Amino acid sequence: MSDPQSKSEPTGEVETALLDAELFVKYGAPERAIKRLRSSLERHPRSIPVRERLREVAASHRHAEEAARQCLALASLYIEREDFETAHDRLLEAKQLDQRINIAAGLEAIRRARRPDLQPGAQANENRAATPNVTLAGDLAAISVFDAIQVIENAKLTGTLKLSNAAQEGHLFFNEGTIVDTDCAGETGEMGFRGIVEITNGVFEFQKSTRAFPVKIQAASNTNLILDSLRHLDETKQ
Repeated sequence: MSDPQSKSEPTGEVETALLDAELFVKYGAPERAIKRLRSSLERHPRSIPVRERLREVAASHRHAEEAARQCLALASLYIEREDFETAHDRLLEAKQLDQRINIAAGLEAIRRARRPDLQPGAQANENRAATPNVTLAGDLAAISVFDAIQVIENAKLTGTLKLSNAAQEGHLFFNEGTIVDTDCAGETGEMGFRGIVEITNGVFEFQKSTRAFPVKIQAASNTNLILDSLRHLDETKQ
């Protein structure tokens, strides 16, 4: 596979920008380093070395929003290069730097790039009867499960997210926005979540609960759980 950098970057200009930034950092002028790297990106927006260095300088000098933006941009570039591990890492770092960021689109892009056989299909159960007390509902062909999880997490909801189509059904259980258990094809916990990740067509609905669920998943966060499951999904298909 060709490297997208090689066709879009005059190497000398990029190296000069990186050297200038290093000198600014060395002499205690990180703001000037950030400005220099931003200027270089205006001419070479697909430069991974420049974006990586800008991410590093911004993160280490209290510019978390800038670092998070660079993480998201880098994730897209790494997905194009099929470097999914690094793309995962940058998405997770973006979320850690700025909890307001929704990385669902990036997670879905990784899943689609890794597993084209899991592309969303047409909506199943189109004429299903409405379920009472449903807080959130939608079509998985239009809204990914990652987006639904993000909404539930941000709202700190407790309840059950059900995904279903003609052939599959799965449930995610949340305590105040955190996934604590699953049920899919007879599997629960993290194993069940790996099955959930493969449900990409059909519909979903979330019902709130007044009681918390037993905790069977001990992931550090929903994002960590998703990334670990996507990695495992990819490994099993290699």
